[in-house]
Amino acid sequence: MTGAVASSVTAPVGTTRLTSAPAADFATHLATFGPLPTSNPAVLLSALHDSGLEGRGGGAFPAWRKLAAVPGRERARGRRVVVIGNAAEGEPLSSKDATLLTVAPHLVIDGLLAVAESLNGTATYLYVRSSVLGAVSRALGERRDARKIELREAADSFVSGEASAVVSALAGRRPVPQDRPFLLTESGLAGRPTLLHNVETLAHIALIARFGPAWFRSRGTASDPGTRLVTVTGGGRPSTVIEIGGGAGLNDVFRFAGIDPAGLSGVLVGGFHGAWVPASAGNVRLDREDLARFGATPGAGILMGQDARHCPLTVASAIATYLAGETAGQCGPCVNGLSAMASVLSRLARGERDPSLPAELRRLADLVTGRGSCHYPDGTARFVLSTLTVFDADVRAHLAGTCRKEHS
Repeated sequence: MTGAVASSVTAPVGTTRLTSAPAADFATHLATFGPLPTSNPAVLLSALHDSGLEGRGGGAFPAWRKLAAVPGRERARGRRVVVIGNAAEGEPLSSKDATLLTVAPHLVIDGLLAVAESLNGTATYLYVRSSVLGAVSRALGERRDARKIELREAADSFVSGEASAVVSALAGRRPVPQDRPFLLTESGLAGRPTLLHNVETLAHIALIARFGPAWFRSRGTASDPGTRLVTVTGGGRPSTVIEIGGGAGLNDVFRFAGIDPAGLSGVLVGGFHGAWVPASAGNVRLDREDLARFGATPGAGILMGQDARHCPLTVASAIATYLAGETAGQCGPCVNGLSAMASVLSRLARGERDPSLPAELRRLADLVTGRGSCHYPDGTARFVLSTLTVFDADVRAHLAGTCRKEHS
């Protein structure tokens, strides 16, 4: 399936798609995008497959695979499938989901309803931050077809958006990652097959259901089709959310956000559990293939430019300390290993001239990697190791006592 699915209006042109409606109300939404077509399961699955849409919550899992993973035998047995729109957005550097739910909530609702309908009358939830509860509640109140969607407030923590943590919260338990003997698509909320999508992914699904996979792929690259929302921070400017074509160059994204990349010493890609890309590689594309050499991925669409005037080790130390304090407290590698890593990095950032500190950080990173039940230590270790690699000159300056950068 390569053509448009169904639409009574002209598809958005350019890279401004998700945010192309001039207002957030339902009437404007319909005038901009037209009504949501009836969701034929086979047609929607085929469209998502052909579109190449990957999840926008950080995992980059193909959207069609998630839909196909819900066992048909479970639906045939009458077990209600649960569909969850996830906008917990616990990453401090990200605000794309909150922005999307503020300016285009009905695209998210459309996507949630399309997926739910394709799975035959399911229970549906929107799990969102407190800051957008009002906006989402108003949007749901504008639509009769959204009455079955249950709105829930997300916990305010870094791990709150992890899939099993979301399910745990919706079940009334502590919102932290859980050991999972089964896939959520087999047994999730209340033991039911559960499908969880990031809200930006759902908004893209709503557009693909209207305009088709060929339209979706008309922007971006072959390996990263479509558009994506990116939260950009740096250059002393407030963070901003922009919509870009897949595979855009890092420097181009910063310029589009009004930030001069010449003033940066590196870019943190993917957030606090991401990896640094050196400023010298500013022409690298924001896609998995090009970022792989730096151990980075686009993640949830987060770019933080490191001001060349400020010490990156001070920044990295603050992030590592934050991450050590945000663990679920369930596993030894998190509770003990991450706090030890944060302490050692803090000593290095403060200027302690102990040449064994970098080796100790690498030892601790190796010790915790692969040992947490939810991979939380892996993300923190990746971030710390990336800091040592990309900012090796700053590490050496600290050990020599010659760092002259700002440390505030």
